[in-house]
This record gives sequence, C-alpha cells and structure tokens, in this order.
Amino acid sequence: MEVTFQFDWAAAFRSIPHLLPGIPWTLLISFGGLAIGFFIGIFFGLLRISPLRWLRFPAILYIEVFRGTPILVQVLFIFYGLPQLLGGPINALTAGIAAIAVNSGAYISEVVRGGVQSIERGQREASLSLGLSRTQAFRYVIWPQAFRRMIPPLGNQAIISIKDTSLFSVIGVGELVRQGQIYIATTFTALEVYLMVALMYLAITWSLSIALRQLERRGLVGQ
Repeated sequence: MEVTFQFDWAAAFRSIPHLLPGIPWTLLISFGGLAIGFFIGIFFGLLRISPLRWLRFPAILYIEVFRGTPILVQVLFIFYGLPQLLGGPINALTAGIAAIAVNSGAYISEVVRGGVQSIERGQREASLSLGLSRTQAFRYVIWPQAFRRMIPPLGNQAIISIKDTSLFSVIGVGELVRQGQIYIATTFTALEVYLMVALMYLAITWSLSIALRQLERRGLVGQ
C-alpha cells in the first residue's frame, strides 16, 4: 500500500505562537550560563598558563573533565545527581544554566589561554621595562589585545551553547524543543513543528553570526 504525505504549511505556521514562549527560556539559559561561564573561563584559563604546576593541575583537570563528557550527561548529573548530595532539589532552569556555565567555561578557558599566549612575549617585556608591574602589564597591555582576539571563538561558543539548550528538554526546561514537544503531543504534527523549531534556532544563531561579522568589519575583533 502506497503511503503519501503532504507537508502542512498551515500547521507549521499555527505552531509559531506555541513555540515563541520557548525563545526567552532558550536565551536566558544560554546567555545566563555563558555569562557565568565567561568568568569561570577567565579564572581557569589564567590558572592554565600559571608557571606553578599546583595551580595548573586543577585547571587542566576541570577543562578535560567538562570538555571530555557530553553536556547532556552533565545536566542530568546536576539535575538528578546533585540533589542526592545536597539533600534538596534543583529546579530545571538552575540546572540548565549551571550546565551551560560549567561546560562553556571549560571551552572558554582554552580560548583565554590561547588568546593570552598569542600576544608576543616582547610586549610583556617592554611593558615591564617601562616600569609597569606584571599586573599592570597584563591589565593594560596584554589583556585588551588578547580579548579582541578571543571575540570570534567566544562568539562560536555562544552559538554552540544556544544549540545545546535543545538537549535540556529532557529535564523539562520550557525552551524551544520542549515547547515543540508539548504542542506535538496534541497535534501530531512533528515534521512541521520541528521544522519551525529548527528555523527559530537558525534565526537566533544567524543573528549572532551577523553581529560578529559586523564587529569584524569594523576592526573591533582580531588583530
């Protein structure tokens, strides 16, 4: 028996109002987690390039653990595992933000390390010869240049983290995929709804990519 299927564009467009409430949750989890992850990344990134081995070791351990395990496993551990250790529940939103924070922090640590180490050693030595302390040389000479070089990979990490939020439907976070699942349960229009979910994710990440390209054209990032 031949089975025919016709894509229902009307059903796809009808799903949009039901999916839109998921966008604020997606952005809150991704950018909230990234904001925390940025500071985590700076901290462990600077430890990673410390001349002291006992400071480098915890940074390396953190980076390898969270880059080497899936973010889905991390969020499940935070949401289901940590409450057993802490003796109290963790809500889904907090677990999602925490997972993005620790996961992106590991990748941002390597971005920070690479950015700082990309600055020529001669600039540091010249700063010290002019009477600046090591802290002042880092703050006023090294870090501003390194940060400009870090913006493109940080933007890439932001895009990755936005897409990673789609996995958090497994813990009930009301982001885009979860909103789609709820709507599909009553309409049975999976193809149409998931297409709209994909287009919404594409719109968010594409907008961010365009913003990054504008920064590059204006010479605000890179060399």
